Amino acid sequence: MGIRNFRGIGQLSIKHLGRVTLIGGDNGAGKTTLLDAVRVHAARARLRILLDVLNRNEEIERRLGENDTPVEYPDYTALFHGRSVGSGRPITIGPIDGTDDVHIEVSAPSEWDGVQTSFFDEELADLPLRALTAVYQQERQFLDWLPDDGDPIPEWWGRRKASLPWRRRYGRPDWSVTTCRALGPGLPPNQVLAHSWDTIALTDHERFSLEALQIAVDGVERIAVVGNEDSRRATRGRRVVVKLKDSPGPVPLKSLGDGVTRMFSTALALANSRNGILVLDEAENGIHYSLQRDFWNMVLRTAREYNIQVLATTHSRDCLRGFAKAAAQTDKSEGLFFRLDPVDGDRVRAVRYTVEDLCVAADLDIEVR
Repeated sequence: MGIRNFRGIGQLSIKHLGRVTLIGGDNGAGKTTLLDAVRVHAARARLRILLDVLNRNEEIERRLGENDTPVEYPDYTALFHGRSVGSGRPITIGPIDGTDDVHIEVSAPSEWDGVQTSFFDEELADLPLRALTAVYQQERQFLDWLPDDGDPIPEWWGRRKASLPWRRRYGRPDWSVTTCRALGPGLPPNQVLAHSWDTIALTDHERFSLEALQIAVDGVERIAVVGNEDSRRATRGRRVVVKLKDSPGPVPLKSLGDGVTRMFSTALALANSRNGILVLDEAENGIHYSLQRDFWNMVLRTAREYNIQVLATTHSRDCLRGFAKAAAQTDKSEGLFFRLDPVDGDRVRAVRYTVEDLCVAADLDIEVR
């Protein structure tokens, strides 16, 4: 996989990913950025994914409009390495051989060809605007506008979705996307857990989620979702409950601790990622060190059974040790570990460790994170 000019990564190349790939490295090395890049490529740079990345990091720009009223809009420059959005510096994400790259570019209307300009009103060419576009398989998709630096935000900016017909005229190309789910580093809200459960309830995958809970808690017999979806109060909204062997009634899942909820949410995410991709940020969060090996056994086994490619990040030595022990029991190509090392202000190097390397490092307490 190759990444260029995306957020904190100026350049990164990883020749081969495993079925399950664990990523380590110091804070700021680019671990979460790598996961974000995978999501962007899988979605072919859909605007929803880009906004999710920006909103998670509170990257919102605030400026005065033409009538001196404050206007907020996504700071799309934060998607580019060094916030440099000049011509000739697109974001590029895809295989190293370049056969399936997704590009994200910024250009001014004055740079467009006749076909592109024909989709927009003529007066747009005179506005202080730049266009954020996605390019895939030689087709271009308009995403959103960026105002030029120092100019007031146009009066119509805040209501552009409703008032400008050009967004409807410039339809999205029929690009195939890959299912890609994301989890972590925090716990999913109750509503997300409930909806994820709905997709597998009364199927064979329900048993898999139950088995995942039983790794962390003895005596779990059944799982259910209760509550009112329309309630605005979390305690009355839809939430997951479990039946324990020695409990007279249902017990809220989250009352059993973050580790139990994390194990269950990962199992749900795996069950809903069949034939796709799952990214886990800080995969070890909440899970006790004694359960790390069982956790990774579950992930490796399910990824193989459901044909899922999993990419996960970690800061934990215990997580790495558990991953190494679980991966040692599988085919060598199933589980891989890479450490990201910033080389300079632009390039990030991915150092690969074999399962044998990880096992030795774990036994000798050698730092590889």
